[in-house]
Amino acid sequence: MSSFSPFSKEQLLPQEEMLEIKRQKGELFIGLPKETYIDEKRVCLTPDAVAALTSNGHRIVVETGAGNGANFTDKEYSEAGAKVSYNIEEAFKCNIILKIAPPTAQEIEYINPQAILISSLQLKTQTKKYFECLAKKRITAVAFDYIKDEHDSYPIVKSLSEIAGTASILIAGELMSGVNNGNGLLLGNIGGVPPSSVVIFGAGTVGEFAARTAIGLGARVKVFDNSISKLRKLQNCLSAPIYTSTVQPKSIKKALMRCDVAIGAMRGKNRSPIIATESMIEQMKEGAIIVDVSIDRGGCFETSNVTTHKTPTFVKHGVIHYCVPNIPARYARTASVSISNIFTPYLLNIAEEGGFENTARFDKTLRNGMYFYHGILTNRTVADWFNLPYRDINLLIL
Repeated sequence: MSSFSPFSKEQLLPQEEMLEIKRQKGELFIGLPKETYIDEKRVCLTPDAVAALTSNGHRIVVETGAGNGANFTDKEYSEAGAKVSYNIEEAFKCNIILKIAPPTAQEIEYINPQAILISSLQLKTQTKKYFECLAKKRITAVAFDYIKDEHDSYPIVKSLSEIAGTASILIAGELMSGVNNGNGLLLGNIGGVPPSSVVIFGAGTVGEFAARTAIGLGARVKVFDNSISKLRKLQNCLSAPIYTSTVQPKSIKKALMRCDVAIGAMRGKNRSPIIATESMIEQMKEGAIIVDVSIDRGGCFETSNVTTHKTPTFVKHGVIHYCVPNIPARYARTASVSISNIFTPYLLNIAEEGGFENTARFDKTLRNGMYFYHGILTNRTVADWFNLPYRDINLLIL
């Protein structure tokens, strides 16, 4: 009687072992052009970050003067292993271009077809022509302000918001000084002197870091937001108890009348909601300070108008308004180090995974930031905004 075997004779013989083929590590060729956008002084990679990348075998071309605004010299980049180029076009001819502001139409002309562009998107300031130029060159473009990490947060936006929140209080402190024609108050708590009062609209990252800085200086802080969960989270993460409230006109009017500083840090879906009306601002103290961090989305104060780093303030109803949209650029070196710290591991990971294409297949966070793939628009928000054809990135990358 023969016994039945579920395996064939061939299957019972010793088999060849299937080994996983190791991914080929990719070499990156990165260009770091100088920023030309007005008041933009930040740079995507610091010399230390460049040293980390070049030591891993990657090539980097830095346009001369690219780091000047953040106090990084050409010599530092050269010593870190980068090639410093005096030719404007050379940095744009690399396979990967890193920029803070989106490139101009002229700069897109310099870029090679099929290149990879990593920059901010700044959707509100863009034109349809910008996207047509990218499509024509079949460029793959990633917006770093759209990159979501595994914790469902935007790492670069969060980092810059931390800077903006801290800076908003420091700026207010400067403006209060008598040297700057302020009311001569010190933003803090001195024995025998009532502490300064700070009102913050928004309990997000900007609001949190503004509150943290104000508390550190000894000020009394009031935070308004329509999200109870955000207010609760803020109270739990701060070192001192603070006044928190939902947005109620009567409470806001009273708080603004008594405050020395008001910070606008609320973001709406399309524009920031106007929390403080002109009649409320008319009743604020003479010499009080408004720092409207949300001005890039329209602002939280009805009297806010966009200002620049060269002329940052104006006075309305006796209140000093600071409404510069790009506050982190004022602290260009800190902002550059912060952005660079996020970019460096990203770039090293892209190389380890065998290049950009391979990484995009497996890295959802990178796909979140991608709005062009080989000249095909892959971001629904951009498509709807400019009435352009759109394709789902997950169907293009297989």
